[in-house]
Amino acid sequence: MSTSLIAVTLATAAWVGFSGFSLLRRADFVVQPLIAYGVPRTWWTWLAVAKATGAIGLLVGLAIPAVGIAAAVGLVAYFAGAIVTVLHARSFKTLPFPVLYLAPVVATLIVAS
Repeated sequence: MSTSLIAVTLATAAWVGFSGFSLLRRADFVVQPLIAYGVPRTWWTWLAVAKATGAIGLLVGLAIPAVGIAAAVGLVAYFAGAIVTVLHARSFKTLPFPVLYLAPVVATLIVAS
């Protein structure tokens, strides 16, 4: 296992995990955009759990590579969906935010493959 894989995976898991935790605790900087995008409140906990589970999956992937790859693919789908949601809401000024989460997940997937 390479040092770059460990470093990228740890950084990505921390970044995505922080995002999931922030949504679970309903941090204003996370929920205000969701309200603006029209994401139903009933989805918020599930979205937070998906991010947290993906972050944990990335870490497990350091021991079981197939789990890490599956987690990364799931997170790519998650953040691609977030980009579509932002575009659908026509909130172009906030488009960089889901991209900032998608990029390290893609990097992790590339390094792990």
